[in-house]
Amino acid sequence: MSRVQSITLAVAGAALLAPTALHTTASGPRTEPVALRKDSVTAAELLSKVRDCDRVSNGRYRTDQGSPATVPVCGTSEAVFWKADMDIDCDGRPGTHCNARTDPHFSASTAFAQSDGRPLSSEKLPFVVVPAPSSLWDYRAHGVRGGSVAAVVYGDRVQYAVVGDTGPTGIIGEASYATAKALGIDPDPHGGGTPAGVTYIVFKNSRITPIEDRGAAEKTGERLARAFVTAD
Repeated sequence: MSRVQSITLAVAGAALLAPTALHTTASGPRTEPVALRKDSVTAAELLSKVRDCDRVSNGRYRTDQGSPATVPVCGTSEAVFWKADMDIDCDGRPGTHCNARTDPHFSASTAFAQSDGRPLSSEKLPFVVVPAPSSLWDYRAHGVRGGSVAAVVYGDRVQYAVVGDTGPTGIIGEASYATAKALGIDPDPHGGGTPAGVTYIVFKNSRITPIEDRGAAEKTGERLARAFVTAD
């Protein structure tokens, strides 16, 4: 796993283009734009729901090896969330930007596979990384699994993603190349990422099937996010 830190985001303007959505066809996956609706859930709306932390982890995580353990996993009845950095996960199917040459920690596998059995593509699919189960926290006990839907917030951008990989048991704050790129974060696995300011919200008991259907993650994520911000 690549766990590196980097710089900042350029804030999105009102005319920001939406992320592309992945759809599966008989000839394989294809991408097409997803239109942003005027009533889309905003970053501010999501952040207002995660101001307070009801901790569900048994302790706190580090954001990088050797850093202080400062990040708890928090929970509500609808979701779990944490606020951390973003390191770049470039693992999975090799591509132009994610391979053994560009990433010194590259692994050609991901914890969860797509519908044809192949590893996920970190270049194409927005996904987040959860820590492997441990005594500190076991995501499986909180309605989270491979394909669970997540909302990732950075600045005033929101990117919907799926849970696609697991990381070290004591470290948190990682997402795929595609997630970082969609949020305006430098996705370079060797020097990219951002050292703080990312909020990860994973909706309990949600699941996208097939996991690689980016369009379904966007649509379901928007629906779950709207229910989350309007819940009492």
